[in-house]
Amino acid sequence: MKKIKLAIIGLVSAATLTACSSGTDVVTMKGSTITVDDIFQQVKTDDAVKQSITQMIINEVAVNAYGDKVEQKAIDKQFNETKKQYGDAFASVLESNGMTEKTYKENIKNYLAYEQMLKSHVDLSDADLKEVWADFHPEVEVQLIAISDEEEAKKVHESAKNGDDFAKLAEENSNDASASEKGKVTFDSTSTTVPTEVKEAAFQMKDGDISDVIKSTTYDQSYQEINTFYIVKMVKQQDKGNDMKPFKKQLKEIATNNKLADQQFQFDVLSKEFKKANVKIKDEDLTSIVAQFMPEETESTDSSADDKTKETNATDSEETEDTDASEDKETTDETK
Repeated sequence: MKKIKLAIIGLVSAATLTACSSGTDVVTMKGSTITVDDIFQQVKTDDAVKQSITQMIINEVAVNAYGDKVEQKAIDKQFNETKKQYGDAFASVLESNGMTEKTYKENIKNYLAYEQMLKSHVDLSDADLKEVWADFHPEVEVQLIAISDEEEAKKVHESAKNGDDFAKLAEENSNDASASEKGKVTFDSTSTTVPTEVKEAAFQMKDGDISDVIKSTTYDQSYQEINTFYIVKMVKQQDKGNDMKPFKKQLKEIATNNKLADQQFQFDVLSKEFKKANVKIKDEDLTSIVAQFMPEETESTDSSADDKTKETNATDSEETEDTDASEDKETTDETK
């Protein structure tokens, strides 16, 4: 699963609102007041607020049931990795998102508890492993050169083909981080640090082979096209063969991650966990926020609402009949 992001939605916190009494005055003026309940009635219909409340419910369900399975060292590890990623800007990024180190660690715990919840429902079958096996390729070792200019890449490729030292060519020409390591890179079919085009070409190569120039295209934040041209030398190829037993541990890890990333799987797990936690939405205006996870609960609420409507209509009908009967009686008496 993707690592937790250092970001939050800039909303009026529902937790803050519910921490106060619904009758608490927030604004006072001559002849009028605005209470917490007034504000809540306004904001609860906003889609972003509903999303925030949904996330609060998910966090509570996950932490209550699986929070004790989250180790502090796992929280600290994730925290330190993110802190290192942001460097000196970490404190200001936290502040701009309305968080402290303490609240950010709480967010990490929520995320890890949610991950534990999902993992507890993973039940892999042979079919799941075979599906992963079909596209799986074990780890290979290569030397890689990445160049942004196509003509320059062609010249370097020609030098490599003519027998020039590949490691030296990588050190002198590659803009990839591996240049300092003589271009050495290892990856398998699940790696995300190497372009798909490079992986597909490499998996077809034999030890000592040098690829053609491989073009890979990505896009920057403004959607401008960025082309990079790769040259790959295969150092150590690994054939997976026909027996998946030696790779079963890797296959299970891949299949598990596929499950965790599957949206339908997540919905199914949440539906089970919400039911187990006996989640009830007391505010009719908010029942829709868990409808996708608790369709039976929503149908029950809708049914209750329909019953109330029918009862109201029946009462109104009876009152109308009584009124009509009374008026008829009065008319008859007057005629007499």
